[in-house]
Amino acid sequence: MNNRLLTVAALIAACQFNSAHAEQQTLTFVSWGGSTQDAQEQAWAVPFERETGIRIKQAGPTDYDSFRKMVESGDVTWDVVDVEADFALRAGREGLLEPLDLKQVAQRQIDPRFVTIYGVGSFYFSFILGYNTQALSETPSGWAALFDLERHPGKRALYKWPSPGVLEMALLADGVAPEALYPLDLDRAFRKLDTIKKDIVWWGSGDQSQQLLASGQASLGMFWNGRVSALQREGASVGIDWQQNLVTGDFLVIPRGTRNKDAAKRFLGHATSAAAQADFAMRSGYAPVNLGSAALIPAQLTKELPSAHEAGQITLNFKYWSRNGAAISKRWYAWQEQ
Repeated sequence: MNNRLLTVAALIAACQFNSAHAEQQTLTFVSWGGSTQDAQEQAWAVPFERETGIRIKQAGPTDYDSFRKMVESGDVTWDVVDVEADFALRAGREGLLEPLDLKQVAQRQIDPRFVTIYGVGSFYFSFILGYNTQALSETPSGWAALFDLERHPGKRALYKWPSPGVLEMALLADGVAPEALYPLDLDRAFRKLDTIKKDIVWWGSGDQSQQLLASGQASLGMFWNGRVSALQREGASVGIDWQQNLVTGDFLVIPRGTRNKDAAKRFLGHATSAAAQADFAMRSGYAPVNLGSAALIPAQLTKELPSAHEAGQITLNFKYWSRNGAAISKRWYAWQEQ
């Protein structure tokens, strides 16, 4: 009897210890800032903290050089990081990431485009043609409109980093068929971009892109759909053209060497659940990667999501970029500096 009481007491003590340990534990979540990270915090971090007692510290923005240096030095202070799809694939091959427990992230419920052994989708979105309705007298239509300076005058806002999107957009505007995009014809893409180079204003963050478009500093450009939708909800004079919207996505990854690997995996399982993904989609305007989330989102809100604009939609080739991105980057930066 005494042994039995001792065993029960030991179990209670162990549970209390584990609970206290969880309450003390902190995960550092790194993302891109702005309205997107705000939505991630409210949809994922706050409920996770409430359910587990594990605190989520927000940090950022995501920086790939810092990511690499951190892992290579062995001094890893980030636990879960939101990265672009091509970086997730490349970093996995290079040994920079912890492998995931795919059962924990409900692999069968995740859109297969957005799950690998080293990363699971955070959300997916489209690059769309966004425009300022007050800056233009005529509504632009299709990517070719972005290169038509006579009919649609003004600056063009484009994403400044070398990643999937801008080069494909230039090729589509130049008449390349979607099925013939890859391998990318870099010569042709840069020749097309040359025609508007002096009129390009570059944006590197979602907040910056919103400021450029809402202010009219750029009359049109290439934007993340959720950022333009957010401006529309705020009453800004902006519009979206969904023709040939270009789908890409972010992935959640765990840097190799994190001291909080198990808790980080647990957070990924929570963040990619149907309910958490639906909550994030409603807050952000970006599409959920969990296939069960759509049923949880009001029909009116689904109209703003890329999943409602699949006609003519093109999914960018993450694998191509993960293997060719380094070489493309060198040419990209050299062209920008010319």
